[in-house]
Amino acid sequence: MGPLMLFRRVAVAEAITWVLLLIGMFLKYVTRTTDLGVSIFGMVHGIVFVAYCVVTVLVWVDQRWPAGRGLLALFCAIPPLLTLWFDRRAERRGHLARTWRLREDGTAVRAPERVVRWLLVRPLRGALVGVLTVAALTGVALVVGPPASS
Repeated sequence: MGPLMLFRRVAVAEAITWVLLLIGMFLKYVTRTTDLGVSIFGMVHGIVFVAYCVVTVLVWVDQRWPAGRGLLALFCAIPPLLTLWFDRRAERRGHLARTWRLREDGTAVRAPERVVRWLLVRPLRGALVGVLTVAALTGVALVVGPPASS
């Protein structure tokens, strides 16, 4: 799977889990019927949010995005559904290739590119590192907890 399809799948998953979390919040805070939706979809959305950020950094390095584009892609995970907009915009403008640049030509010059190339050359190893990274970052987020309410 290339950067275009990987990014698209994670961007769509992030948007879907956002909607499910919003529905859960509506049920909890507006109808006051259940908080089950927030409990379940809050965790699911958190995991997918972290996965989106990890994939975004991977694609950012591989596609040699400038800092502004990479930061915009990360920011788009915060407001609901904005990842869908960014995905379409990046594809239209040619910022998401169908193949991994670093796997195909191997021109890893900078340290981040060498790391990404190492992950891409053996996809199973890369996928395992990705899953472990998402799990570790999700664990850190659970330990830190939600922002303090005032």
